[in-house]
Amino acid sequence: MSSGKIDFYGKDLRVYKSCLHTHSTVSDGRFSPEEVIRMYAEKGYDVLAFTDHRRYNPVDEYDPRTMRLLSGIELHPEGPFGRAWHLLTLGVREGDVPGDTAGMTAQQVIDAAKRAGGIVFAAHPYWCGFQHEHVSSLAGISGIEVWNTSCRYIGKAYNMQIWDDLLMRGHRLGALAVDDTHRAEECFFGWTMICAPDDSESSLLSALDSGSFYSTQGPEFYRLNWKDGVLEAEFSPCTEVIIVSSSCYGHCVRRQEEPGSPVSSLRVELPRALAEPQNLKYLRIQLRDREGRYAWSMPVYLQ
Repeated sequence: MSSGKIDFYGKDLRVYKSCLHTHSTVSDGRFSPEEVIRMYAEKGYDVLAFTDHRRYNPVDEYDPRTMRLLSGIELHPEGPFGRAWHLLTLGVREGDVPGDTAGMTAQQVIDAAKRAGGIVFAAHPYWCGFQHEHVSSLAGISGIEVWNTSCRYIGKAYNMQIWDDLLMRGHRLGALAVDDTHRAEECFFGWTMICAPDDSESSLLSALDSGSFYSTQGPEFYRLNWKDGVLEAEFSPCTEVIIVSSSCYGHCVRRQEEPGSPVSSLRVELPRALAEPQNLKYLRIQLRDREGRYAWSMPVYLQ
């Protein structure tokens, strides 16, 4: 089952609405695994990853209802300043990587996960107190989180600046939108739309690792294309549309405060629209709808 289709840079792919950062009573969540599955299935999600702290879930034994369940874990090797990393690790199972990472470095954890066929994202770096130079020390990660619902209570839910700092320095990283579910008030505020040919675990993990997805709080992309210096997109109606690039460069397609109807497409000839195009390293589209909800395309790399 999928939430629809997308024309993703010339590929006709299915789109899977995915919750990729979830905690249950197996660690510090308020809901049992069965309750988590029920809640997200009833909201129309296609993919649900269990990522309890330091503990695995036997996802093959759960009733998935209508969803694909992914096995995962959130791991906590020691990081900068003596603080723990929060490494969102997907596609690994009991025995692949120890839940107790005492004595392991973050890089050893990442390497072990990748050897087992998993992928790793650095969760909520702003909340952790980490900056781009700390995240850039992690070789082999697939990305970070651009939005984490549970971090909003202390004003550190967004990680756009850290993401752009990493991209500007040449790190090719995607960025997830997640709930980081612990309690009811953290559910259904951010999700990742995986663009893949099918919902097999290998297909979903490959799409996440390669950046074949977009992240959102509500707005949807229907088409993305980049060819011969022209960036095109079709999406649900939005009142603010920005093409973000490296350094001070970018292009405003539509401003939130402009009067008139929302826009639902763009076609921008680049680098004509941007100054000093030789300095551009990447492009990404950032949408905002009338309710103030964002969506983020993954970067198109120019260098």
